[in-house]
Amino acid sequence: MPRPILRTPILTATAIVGALTLIPLATSAMAAVDTDTYREFDQFLDVFNRVKAEYVDKVDDKTLIKGAIQGMLASLDPHSSYVDALDYENLRIMTEGNYGGLGLTVQMEDGAIKVVSPQEDSPAARAGVKSGDYITHIDGKLIYGDSLDEAVGKMRGKPGSKITLGLVRPGRDKPLDVTMMREIIVQKPVKWEVRGDVGYININTFSENTGADTRAAIMAIDKSLGHRPLGYVVDLRENGGGLLTQAIEVSDAFLDHGEIVSQRGREKTDIERYYAKPGDDAHGLPVVVLTDPGTASASEIVAGALQDHHRALIMGERSFGKGSVQTVLQLGPETALRLTTARYFTPSGRSVQEGGIEPDIKVPQLTDPDYKSRPVFREADLRKHLINEVKADNAVLEEDTKTDPRFSQTPEQLKKQGIDDFQLYYALKTVARLGGATQVAAATKPRPIKPDPTAAADAAKAPTK
Repeated sequence: MPRPILRTPILTATAIVGALTLIPLATSAMAAVDTDTYREFDQFLDVFNRVKAEYVDKVDDKTLIKGAIQGMLASLDPHSSYVDALDYENLRIMTEGNYGGLGLTVQMEDGAIKVVSPQEDSPAARAGVKSGDYITHIDGKLIYGDSLDEAVGKMRGKPGSKITLGLVRPGRDKPLDVTMMREIIVQKPVKWEVRGDVGYININTFSENTGADTRAAIMAIDKSLGHRPLGYVVDLRENGGGLLTQAIEVSDAFLDHGEIVSQRGREKTDIERYYAKPGDDAHGLPVVVLTDPGTASASEIVAGALQDHHRALIMGERSFGKGSVQTVLQLGPETALRLTTARYFTPSGRSVQEGGIEPDIKVPQLTDPDYKSRPVFREADLRKHLINEVKADNAVLEEDTKTDPRFSQTPEQLKKQGIDDFQLYYALKTVARLGGATQVAAATKPRPIKPDPTAAADAAKAPTK
């Protein structure tokens, strides 16, 4: 697979989320340098030379300059950064490649490595690693203070090799140790299946074939049933984003007209709009889109477009709230500048920055034993995040504090009913009702529940009486 970075827009939850476009760093686009700026450069060179001459250890120019660049970009917002050779490889993996590892998306937070999301059916997911976990040890060695690149490098490795992660999970008193085998992580951006007469489409990332794969999934569901389904459940939970082009294609698969998203830069005239082409692959059938706090950026574009056009019912929890666009400006063969250059807006002119996409129907993940105690992190929690300049006050809409009696069941009660994913169960049931009680039963038929490995580990460590 090619080394050079992709020349295409990306919206992703990287280390947590962004929209990327690669263009050359042209001098015509650079800001004019005035006299005051030259004085500031003089001060920078003073500091540079003092560090070179007097720091306790010898330090090379390359290290100092890279640190200065990284510090400058970090002072802007959480998503602007310097892209080096390893970042190029990470972007390649994210958009097109496979690798030997665990299937984890992680980010650095205050010197600690935090899990953004585990990829579905990966070693990490099967071992019970969850979004929001902090990785403190790798094979028994403390990694606090390691860079993100160093930690990622230690987690990747030869398929078949064993690795143990030490985790701290907010809401739990004791740390966890989970052991797994590295595997070849193959990106499968779209998975589908039929539940009764309901089509279920799980989109876990927006890589280069996600749009085509989504259309193929719609056709495959029709073919599997021998007729069109009652409707579709599109699962965008824990989807941190990816390519902007693919978010547009996925939205277009369910729309036959209208704006999908607009991208607005610094100047008022700097607006780019993207529109749906005629033809709805889903034939206007009902659509429920599932979202949660891990639904970010490109995923929010899809959810926002379908919500604004009243094409889908958004269900689940409020999304991450990443509404900015990053452009990759190439500096050298394997280095680039990832810079926030625009904000994106849904068809109705909403910015999801900070606020995210609010579901039409809020459905908690009742089958997750930790859902009440585990803190939720979103864009608004990141330091130096962009401020949403047009905030809507939804306080009046959120005054209803009554608890929905349907959401009072415990994980244990649901498990006895064979329900291992309450949000998906609720979404499938909503669509299946169109076919009557028989279809509801078929769509929500209990399936074998996969045990939570971390819960089993806790039980094994519990003292016996």
